[in-house]
Amino acid sequence: MMQVPILKQGNYLIATIQSALTDADLIQLRDELAARVGQYRTRGVVIDVTVLDVIDSFSVRTLRAMVQMLKLRGAEAVIVGIQPEVAFAMVQLGVTLENEATALDLEEGLVYLDQKTKVKDRHAQG
Repeated sequence: MMQVPILKQGNYLIATIQSALTDADLIQLRDELAARVGQYRTRGVVIDVTVLDVIDSFSVRTLRAMVQMLKLRGAEAVIVGIQPEVAFAMVQLGVTLENEATALDLEEGLVYLDQKTKVKDRHAQG
């Protein structure tokens, strides 16, 4: 059973993590997002981690892989809602998302995707 609801909003998917996830849940989310990006021809994905009060190294690696895999499938991805104390702990542990897009919250994440996908559309037209 899917632990994370994935909503379709226009050309975007929004995955809102609602509780701490097991490693298996994270892998299932990754696979589900990859499938839906193809199914809906999604241009962007928001992964909302607001409720997480800890993001361990496995979670960071999986989120990183998720963002890269979605990019290979043609969709931009942004991780939103990392709490201040979580960000602090991640930096202390040396696990960061410096190459992946992050934003403060869902609203900022959607603005980011709008900017990224508009640029892509302009290049596609030529």
